Amino acid sequence: MSSNEPQSARFGRRSYLKGCLVGAGSALALSGVTSASDDTLEDQYRTVIDVTEEGADNTGDESVTPVIQRLVDDDTLLKFPEGRYYMDEQVRFTSFENVGLVGDKATLVPANYHNFQGPQYRLFRFGTAKNPGRDLHFEKFTVDQRAKDTGIRVINAEVEDGLYVGRIGIYGLHDSGTWGPGLFNVLEPSGTGLVECFRAYGGGIHVDETPNSGNMWRGPTGIHVNNHHGSLVLRDCTLGGFPGTGLYESTENGALDIQGGYFENSATASIRLAGARASINDAVIVVDDNPSYAAGQHPIRVDKGGTFEIDGVEIRMPKPNGDAIRIMDGVNSTSIANTSISIGNRENSGIRLDSGGGPMSAENVDIDIDGSGYAFRLLGDDEDVVTLRDVAITGDASGSPLRHTVFCERSNCRFHNLSIDQPGDDRGGLELRGDNYQITESEFRTDHIPVVVNGSNDVVIEDSYSESYGDRVSLLILDGSSNVSLQNNDFPGGVKDKR
Repeated sequence: MSSNEPQSARFGRRSYLKGCLVGAGSALALSGVTSASDDTLEDQYRTVIDVTEEGADNTGDESVTPVIQRLVDDDTLLKFPEGRYYMDEQVRFTSFENVGLVGDKATLVPANYHNFQGPQYRLFRFGTAKNPGRDLHFEKFTVDQRAKDTGIRVINAEVEDGLYVGRIGIYGLHDSGTWGPGLFNVLEPSGTGLVECFRAYGGGIHVDETPNSGNMWRGPTGIHVNNHHGSLVLRDCTLGGFPGTGLYESTENGALDIQGGYFENSATASIRLAGARASINDAVIVVDDNPSYAAGQHPIRVDKGGTFEIDGVEIRMPKPNGDAIRIMDGVNSTSIANTSISIGNRENSGIRLDSGGGPMSAENVDIDIDGSGYAFRLLGDDEDVVTLRDVAITGDASGSPLRHTVFCERSNCRFHNLSIDQPGDDRGGLELRGDNYQITESEFRTDHIPVVVNGSNDVVIEDSYSESYGDRVSLLILDGSSNVSLQNNDFPGGVKDKR
């Protein structure tokens, strides 16, 4: 997407701005990280400075970088009154204590790529991995990147503890090919951080189409978390389509919680996770465009690490270009709950669990799939248990080229109250290729054979219903299968046993 404004009408029953419209006098706290009223905030600093009173030009004619660099200090709050603040060089401050920058209808205006002095990557760099700061408050700025070649990282923040970034609205297409809008790391294991209402609607373009061509792989990532050890919450953030990744956590430690927000059309993934623990709650993720010419645009990709929870998420893929949720080798465990997925007419899967992906559970999940992909693709012969409970799969997908709705080659899977209704031509239901399965209180209605046991051992199917719209058998048991137990089922098409 290349527009400068969000398309709110597409956001469905949730609003990505639900936490961003809170008045300035509210207090939002997370373990000591607080957004407070201006008066309360000023009380937290020894020195409070109006930057315009110290020479900062708020008409956009002269660079304010030298003034900010001179004024930023420990125990100091910089206030930016209404106006436009032109910046043509990075502000850098490390090893700090208690620093704040707050706007009041203030707009930051980056110089273009060709006129930006020094490192062409950031407006603000607060802390580094070796020299982090402590207690940073950065809030209420609009960033105008609508002019050509002005995309840049707005803030790079690495703090030991006490990170707060809130209400940052970035307008324009990130077309310079430099780093994406935000990087946030909390370095102490007991440290906390909150980033809320960080909004980059316009997304970015591939680096090959920018003045920085050849100096970066693909292009910018929207939000990066790459050296994180503490607890970080990203609340009600919005990211358009970025060619690197939308939100990318790539760290071995720390906890990341994504609460709400709207994400769309990023390459590799709109949300990509690799860490010790992460969760996604109540977010909306959409794939309906490919602005970065990417081969894969997974809404959620879980790469590796510990425990991952996905709850209350809505994924809409009218133009799918990747699996809705992909769980890769090296992931310890994943749970998916109270989630809805809709997939348009292309050959992409809903939830794919790779071999070595660890145990997975899906509960109260609805998938509507119109393309000939798998609603679930469960790979590998791992012993980790996979559980599908209260899962409903609907849609008009055909059985060509991929026949089955749920393809399961992994052993030790449990299906309870699994409902598959796929009336599309030649579409099948559940195919089992591993061992040790339990199917209980489930319903299968498909054009082709609804349930196929293909060389599987120790299969229990009970209290279930299976019917073919195409007048085929209800259950097919192929050669190589053994110990198939059928109890209290209703199979109007009968069972064909080819053993």
